[in-house]
Amino acid sequence: MDFWFPLSITFIISLVAIKVINPIAVKTGLVDFPCDRKIHKGNIPLVGGIAIYLAVLITSMLFIEHSRNLNIYLVASALVLFLGTLDDRYQLSVKIRLVAQVLVASLVIFGTEIYLHSLGYILGWFELKLAGFGIVLTVIAIIAGINAINMMDGMDGLVGLLSVVAFTALAFLLSRVTNAWYLLPFLFIAALLGYLIFNLHSSVTKIFMGDSGNMLIGLTLVWLMVIGIELDAPALRPVTALYIIAVPLMDMATVIMRRVKSGVSPFQADRQHLHHIFEAAGYSHRFSLIVISSGASILALLGCLAEVYAVAEWIMLVSFLLFFMCYSAITKQVWKKLTKI
Repeated sequence: MDFWFPLSITFIISLVAIKVINPIAVKTGLVDFPCDRKIHKGNIPLVGGIAIYLAVLITSMLFIEHSRNLNIYLVASALVLFLGTLDDRYQLSVKIRLVAQVLVASLVIFGTEIYLHSLGYILGWFELKLAGFGIVLTVIAIIAGINAINMMDGMDGLVGLLSVVAFTALAFLLSRVTNAWYLLPFLFIAALLGYLIFNLHSSVTKIFMGDSGNMLIGLTLVWLMVIGIELDAPALRPVTALYIIAVPLMDMATVIMRRVKSGVSPFQADRQHLHHIFEAAGYSHRFSLIVISSGASILALLGCLAEVYAVAEWIMLVSFLLFFMCYSAITKQVWKKLTKI
């Protein structure tokens, strides 16, 4: 079968789904209203995530070999999509979202019996095995991934482009060792490209990803990384996962630390994310997208190269921590100056 055929079908279904769902979303109130944190014109349909899921669901059932693990993932992703849609429509509380995310993560872990058993040789001289704690850490990783992606969704095209970068890295790594899962990230890339046409171009009806899409992408990225780590012939090591979604992770960690230090809830929404800093500094939307996406691409590429050339895991961890400290220090200083201005 031609490799490009399922990708083309996914792209087309994504476009069609958006056109079909858009009027339904408007009638049911599944739209994003402008406010002090969300500066846009009019009420924007929150259908990106639903369209992406439908496109991937249909093509994965047609072109990916059926398995128990794939079916469990599709059910879990449908549940997290439903949770995100409810949040988009009714603004669920943080507690409800977290409890639901834990339940979805538990479903996919216990249903497939796949979870992190080790963090690898990040300390250099011995393997850091997790035993039963691996289940807890995998749940935490899934929740962190879901919310890291969600927190980055504050600029048109940003989550879409960062997701394409991450899925591209995963598709490359998985395709080196397995033919069972590598097609799934490619399907997401095709569906995301369909979404980006409507999200970025003013000549068509604008749509947003919505929490439904952010949660779906966060769950899928982390789960594919766990799958890749736990394969008999691993596609990647645990530390490599940090590089694949480096920008969302670093942004989430920095913002949460800043909020806690200020004495506010780590889940309280604000305008202190990386894309907000670019906006406050007066940079254009296009320039901000290019710089942030390029940074994410460079870090993902470094992670892939380190995986291919088997760079020591402790070196990769130390390097990532240095990247994070530089990122945190620079954004902190820039934000202080912008606040004074």
